[in-house]
Amino acid sequence: MFCVSAFPVVAQSADELIQEGNAYYKKGVFQKAVERYDKALAAEPQNVKAKYNKANALFKLDKKVEAAVLYNNLIQQNKDNNTLLAKAWYNKGVVLSGQNNLEESIEAYKNVLRINPNDNDARENLQKALLALKKKKERPKEGKKKKEQQKQQTPKSQSSMSRKEVEQRLQLLQQKEREVQKRIQQEKQKGSPSDKKDW
Repeated sequence: MFCVSAFPVVAQSADELIQEGNAYYKKGVFQKAVERYDKALAAEPQNVKAKYNKANALFKLDKKVEAAVLYNNLIQQNKDNNTLLAKAWYNKGVVLSGQNNLEESIEAYKNVLRINPNDNDARENLQKALLALKKKKERPKEGKKKKEQQKQQTPKSQSSMSRKEVEQRLQLLQQKEREVQKRIQQEKQKGSPSDKKDW
């Protein structure tokens, strides 16, 4: 008699799946890493490491909106874990800066510094975001100034000039034309040396 023995399926623990995901992450195989983190979250839905690492892998896959949602979830659900909070706020700030959402990224970096005042990366990114926001706000002002300057520099159109101004300009042009004609006549009479070619 032939007997089939069944091998018990050993479910991997969330920590093992996270370690596998981390290995894929280090190799740059981010999609496989996300899959492992998803399996870890299926085993333990509230696993903070799996959520955080999945968010980082999604960020690398250029799925920044999904990553930001996970960072936000981590922030909301882990108010007592300062280390994780600081990392989640920082990464959320990076995502928001990349999306040119400067006001919210500034707040994210400020939250990192409230938790960890010694975080130099957050301080540097905060300064960059503040500068970018300042430049962004100055651009519309510069545009308005340029338009005003152009209006001031453009000469008055014919319709906006008074009849007297038009007549004065016309007289000036006629005067210049007469002077040019007179000069040409004088040069013709002298037989200017510029007419001769020196071979």
